[in-house]
Amino acid sequence: MAHKLDITLHIEVLESVEELNAQESQAMQLAQEAANDAYAPYSNYLVGAALLLEDGTFFKGNNQENAAYPSGLCAERTALFGMSANHPNKIIKMLAVTVRRRNETEHLPALPCGACRQVMAEYESKQNENIMVLLQGPNGTFYRCQSVRDLLPLCFSGKDL
Repeated sequence: MAHKLDITLHIEVLESVEELNAQESQAMQLAQEAANDAYAPYSNYLVGAALLLEDGTFFKGNNQENAAYPSGLCAERTALFGMSANHPNKIIKMLAVTVRRRNETEHLPALPCGACRQVMAEYESKQNENIMVLLQGPNGTFYRCQSVRDLLPLCFSGKDL
């Protein structure tokens, strides 16, 4: 017999940068710097990501486009894959993401694609510890999620294989 599955998501909406704590503010600033260095000559859509690791260090990534469109990679995945290649055993505490269009200063809502959400969930599962996600929102706001599961509640994992 069919039954209803209720899923509750917890996403805090912060109204301004003043509501970010020091580490969140630093992570977002680094994500914005990373976006400035994105390679996006086709879309002009500059995405930056910054990871806060357990030891207090940060690791950045940005989107990398290619004329053969499927060959590019999103900022979240460049940050996660690069960090894991260089620091395979470090715990990720936070992931901050921001986006803007080239030649514009206003930041757009940063909403990770499905593939990035799945990869983020994999790293959360791998480390068996939540990763806080901080996303640039519209009009100077921010979205704070205490876990990737708030962005992808019914994710596929190694347990499903």
